[in-house]
Amino acid sequence: MKNYSAFDVIGPRMIGPSSSHTAGAARLGKVARRICGEEVKKVIFTLHGSFAKTYRGHGTDKALVAGILGMEPEDKHLRKSMEIAKKKGLDYQFVEEDLGDVHPNTVKISMIDKKGNQSEIVGSSIGGGNIKIIKINGLDVEFTGEYSTLIVRQIDVPGVIAKVTKIVSQVEINIAFMRVFRQNKGKDAFMIIETDDPIPKGIIEKIRSIGEEIIHVYIVDVL
Repeated sequence: MKNYSAFDVIGPRMIGPSSSHTAGAARLGKVARRICGEEVKKVIFTLHGSFAKTYRGHGTDKALVAGILGMEPEDKHLRKSMEIAKKKGLDYQFVEEDLGDVHPNTVKISMIDKKGNQSEIVGSSIGGGNIKIIKINGLDVEFTGEYSTLIVRQIDVPGVIAKVTKIVSQVEINIAFMRVFRQNKGKDAFMIIETDDPIPKGIIEKIRSIGEEIIHVYIVDVL
């Protein structure tokens, strides 16, 4: 039987009306912004299932844009996120599409940053403001944002995991969960490391210095 926290019962601090359709959506947008790494200039939100049917009425559209702008779910400016986005020059678009066998509240967020780089995540709002990220740049992954999370995109070659975990141990943070995802041996892979402690930003450069086998390093703070 699942143990429920006060957060699960009461729900998150947020601008309503729905924890799934607004708080969860804002968090998905915020993770996408972190994965993008740079300022987002253009974003396409591809909405699936319940998200696609109700996004205007439940404010999912405003919440997703707010997340891309870096707002928290309880930010009082969330309802005006579209106006703020236009002032900042953020080009956004909503598309309704069947994304297949995924949670009803799922969105694919496709982004282009100010340098022209493209990135994409797919994530679901799974209730009570909680989320789950299931794809980054086409690769299957899984993390929730409940822990500080270090995401390392690398070439799948021997020794990389050992080098990264050694760096993590040197900054004295405890690994709560760690998973490695890859599609093919020797190709693109992701290392997802969830920690008990906040991850210092300086760790990014240390991991990048490992070599060309490191493609990108991201940190997603606790949401």
